[in-house]
Amino acid sequence: MQSDNPMVSDFVKLMNSAAGTFAGMTREAREAARERMKGAFGGLDFVTREEFDAVKEMAAKAREENEKLAERLAALEGKPKK
Repeated sequence: MQSDNPMVSDFVKLMNSAAGTFAGMTREAREAARERMKGAFGGLDFVTREEFDAVKEMAAKAREENEKLAERLAALEGKPKK
């Protein structure tokens, strides 16, 4: 139901404008906070997830190889593995 009252119509327009302005302010605040966080953490030396996963995989392979070499050395020396 639409009102013919210009005062109600103006009030509705004002509220719609206020809602749009508030949404825009929220977006701008979120973006500003994101930029501040980037600036604060930008100087720190973080690694990407891909780099972390690659190094983790390399460490697992090195650990496996180390265990195999320890077994081989124990066999060559004739000692049982601890």
